[in-house]
Amino acid sequence: MKIILRLAVAALAAATVILPAEARNGPEGFADLADRLSPAVVNISTSQMVERKKPDGDIPWDQFFPDQLQNRRGGSGGGGDAPDGDAPEGSAPRGNAPSGKPSRQRQTSLGSGFIIDKAGYIVTNNHVIEDADQISVILDDDTVLEAKLIGRDEKVDIALLKVNAKKDLPTVAWGNSNTARVGDWVLAIGNPFGLSGTVTTGIVSARARDIKAGQYDDFIQTDAAINRGNSGGPLFNMDGQVIGVNTAIFSPSGGSVGIGFAASSNLVRPVLEDLRKYGRTRRGWIGVQIQSVTEEIAVSLGLDKARGALVSRVTENGPAVTSGIESSDIILSFDGKPIDKMAELPRLVAETGIDKTVNVLLWRKGQQKTVKLKVGELRDDKEKAVASLEPDAPTQEEVKKTEIKGLGVTVVEISDATREKYAIPDSVRGLVVVAVDDLSDAALKGIRAGDVIDEMQQTHIGSVADAEAALGQAKQASRTTLLLRVMSAGTIRYVAVKMAG
Repeated sequence: MKIILRLAVAALAAATVILPAEARNGPEGFADLADRLSPAVVNISTSQMVERKKPDGDIPWDQFFPDQLQNRRGGSGGGGDAPDGDAPEGSAPRGNAPSGKPSRQRQTSLGSGFIIDKAGYIVTNNHVIEDADQISVILDDDTVLEAKLIGRDEKVDIALLKVNAKKDLPTVAWGNSNTARVGDWVLAIGNPFGLSGTVTTGIVSARARDIKAGQYDDFIQTDAAINRGNSGGPLFNMDGQVIGVNTAIFSPSGGSVGIGFAASSNLVRPVLEDLRKYGRTRRGWIGVQIQSVTEEIAVSLGLDKARGALVSRVTENGPAVTSGIESSDIILSFDGKPIDKMAELPRLVAETGIDKTVNVLLWRKGQQKTVKLKVGELRDDKEKAVASLEPDAPTQEEVKKTEIKGLGVTVVEISDATREKYAIPDSVRGLVVVAVDDLSDAALKGIRAGDVIDEMQQTHIGSVADAEAALGQAKQASRTTLLLRVMSAGTIRYVAVKMAG
């Protein structure tokens, strides 16, 4: 079973001659590099007061993957809870809490970080310092400094801290993560299990990993040993430059199994610059919801192959509306950069300057179309939630049901009664699915009773006649799949359904 863990405590070829590749020897050692870089890597210690939820006994700490949930004695880095009779600071001894008073304890955790400015700016993971009442930074010479949180970004799990030191602090430099190649040597320094100044080495195992941590995922995978407590620490290339921030591991047990993930430097650097300048991240926003383009969707729309990002919904009054982008458009390139996979678009948009006007290449109804779009700024209140559907089983007294032959679905037209029954917003037009053939491709693709189909083959439908016309046109064009836009449980998605018969 896959388990992704966040860590807190822890050429040109010759025309006729093929020359053998020249072997490149590995480094003779890493000692000089470690000596030079280690002083700029720090330990992060956090604490907060929490309610003791189980006064009759603690849940063993190794049942929790995020180590900020561990209770550690004074932040010493020793494993596990304090023994009976030696409770952590601020907590009651094990047993029942005093009558009328909630049992409280101080919860501490350890992580890693690194200094990027001699004035005292330090990078770590957001999950290392999240919800902390107090943040301390322990330097390489064991000096302890209180840290101030400058800003944090949950979407890429990055935080920027600031300490006031009486002297200039040692720093490390950023590298270009895009130049890292699979097989390159890397070095990690951090504080695994409270063991400060630990150096591990390995190689880049993979690039641009999406581990489903967020919509901007861009992780370097490495086999350099990364464990609990390495979170927020740097991943270096052999030039001593930071190309990643160690963030997560893949492990069924909680320990290193040789698969670790570091957020790429090219992803986090712009975020840190915004945090330092504004105290928050300023990201580009175009106001669309998107989904992947499958081979079936590409075939249904006449696209040469599965590529780009399919627009499933356009946000009202957003930049995309102003530019003329429509739902069911496929975005093939953004600001001159091709979109091969859907996940590439959010990162490109986020990194684009706010108010910049860019060219967007679309695939619409079998043709390419270019529109100009002025990028807006992403804010939490910009995206409006789609009203949720809560379908109930239909009754025999409902309006006339119609089976759309070839798709394996039975639908009814939206009326006042169906709007009330299925909680469908007044603005929605289309057909409500009331039954699905279990053997149909529609069932296989997840279409269920209660879903609303409001578009077929990029044509809006409001009646059964519209649906049958769209189906007939698809058959005349010798298409074997039909692209449907489906509203399901408050989400909008496009589904390519194979037509039967």
